[in-house]
Amino acid sequence: MAENLKDCSVPCKLSWDDLESMCRRQRIHCKELRVNRSNLDCYEVEYLCDYKRTNEEELYLVKWKGYPESDNTWEPKRNLKCTKLMKQFHLDLDSQLKQHKRHSIPKKLSKEVSSVLVQKARLRRILQRWEAHLNKTRNHPGRIFVRNEVDLEGPPKDFTYINNYKVGPGIVLDEMAVGCECTDCVAEPMNGCCPGASLHRMAYNSRGQVRIRAGEPIYECNSRCVCGPDCPNRVVQKGIQFDLCIFKTDNGRGWGVRTLQHIKKNTFVMEYLGEIITTDEAEKRGHLYDYQGSTYLFDLDYVEDVYTVDAANQGNISHFVNHSCNPNLQVYNVFIDNLDERLPRIALFSTRAIRAGEELTFDYKMQIDPVDTESTRMDSSFSLAGLPSSPKKRIRVECRCGSDSCRKYLF
Repeated sequence: MAENLKDCSVPCKLSWDDLESMCRRQRIHCKELRVNRSNLDCYEVEYLCDYKRTNEEELYLVKWKGYPESDNTWEPKRNLKCTKLMKQFHLDLDSQLKQHKRHSIPKKLSKEVSSVLVQKARLRRILQRWEAHLNKTRNHPGRIFVRNEVDLEGPPKDFTYINNYKVGPGIVLDEMAVGCECTDCVAEPMNGCCPGASLHRMAYNSRGQVRIRAGEPIYECNSRCVCGPDCPNRVVQKGIQFDLCIFKTDNGRGWGVRTLQHIKKNTFVMEYLGEIITTDEAEKRGHLYDYQGSTYLFDLDYVEDVYTVDAANQGNISHFVNHSCNPNLQVYNVFIDNLDERLPRIALFSTRAIRAGEELTFDYKMQIDPVDTESTRMDSSFSLAGLPSSPKKRIRVECRCGSDSCRKYLF
């Protein structure tokens, strides 16, 4: 990792802060940590730990980036240029003082208050690193942000962000053998275009909004089609287009997802991704998830209940989307490069216009009105594995969605 460092096995076990500190102390230039000749002796504030006032000035205890906490120093306010960090410090401080029913900042903070401020600052740094990792891993245009202003919980353990289905043992995704030869898929759906598999009904309008009923399958153009990437029949395959934020909810529902941009009605938002496993394997895992009090199992029951998507440890941002009895997202089955009807892609579209800042939700017990199964071969219901209609879940879970139409229980 670092230039002039012969043995990388030791430093790779260290934290990023320890690595940077080691590079600066040993005067090693590191491209990945952005330590070079020009900033080797620079001191950057990582976060503020404490505060006190004297008759002459205000002082902050500073944790310097790349240096251990033993090197923390008290610095006068006039020497610090970290405006954003100071603003965040005082927001956290005000919150703590309110909890302790204090109406003004004391000259010296208590150990309890300063300890919480340090924990919050550390957590914010951890979440920033996780946010950076998620954005480095994603392959979609929409950015991911992470916020926790509720408690001190950090990123989930043993979770890997993926951009496509992860196929389990013994399961094969067959690639499409043929594609359409249309130069204009909107004008030529009757001449053998991909929507022909759905009785020549183009699923999207010219703005990419879905216009068929929930319950009818969507057949997008695939990698073997003549049409280009701007074809209006390519929507889900382009990935998440909106900036989204993973945030900690304040009513005990864990993490949630909110949109940072306005989303129009009937617009594709995200896929539900995870590991594809057999229903037999899902049954085994379901017993374990019962004891944990949560499940991320989603049955793929388009034509028959053979496979399940498990997003518990491998998934995308949909892993964090909460349930609502009055959701703003709707499930559709989508086929692109794979026509195995047992393995559809699960796409979530908006059911209405969604404001920027609004939480995204879908119904974990979503029911879809029956459609003409002869023409569409669509099962009449979607459900997360482990719901009352399935034997995998036997524990009743209280619903906290807060909607007027709340059913009171998730399962």
